[in-house]
Amino acid sequence: MSRKVLVAYATKMGATAGIAAAIGEELERGGHQVDVCEVDQVGSIEEYEAVVLGSAIYVKRWRPEAVRFLRKYREELRSRQVWLFHSGPVGPDKDQLQEMPGNVKRLAHRIGATPAMTFAGRLDPATAKGFIAKRLARSELSGDARDWELIRAWSSDIGAAIHAIESAPWQRGMDYRRHG
Repeated sequence: MSRKVLVAYATKMGATAGIAAAIGEELERGGHQVDVCEVDQVGSIEEYEAVVLGSAIYVKRWRPEAVRFLRKYREELRSRQVWLFHSGPVGPDKDQLQEMPGNVKRLAHRIGATPAMTFAGRLDPATAKGFIAKRLARSELSGDARDWELIRAWSSDIGAAIHAIESAPWQRGMDYRRHG
């Protein structure tokens, strides 16, 4: 039995959308039904057993629409498996885990989400928006630093975790209290 998984994301310049698409593809390869969409396009999460939520991170902040998604669905997310990721670091610090912003950290804790995974981002002069991003995109920080192998491996681990829950005794209707 495959579980239906939502991969929702908030992006500024498209790099996070690319990561979300790769996560969705890997989960589908693992046998799951997956919908990938921007957080603002989600009307309900009722049909999903698991949710992967990602946001671009700028100046140590998640996109406002991703935070709104967490707030809007916080009660429903508590009864689902939830994984979080953010993308954006480029340059020499691109491989360092970025701490979740305080407001996101509190919400993640309340819903029981796994700690957020950090993926390096992309800084493309053609898609850069805003003065600072455009300026950085013309510097040595420009380019695509996303690690597709790491993204696929993390996604595969999520798929395995979902399968493990599917095969747990309480999911098959067994009385697990009598075992062990």
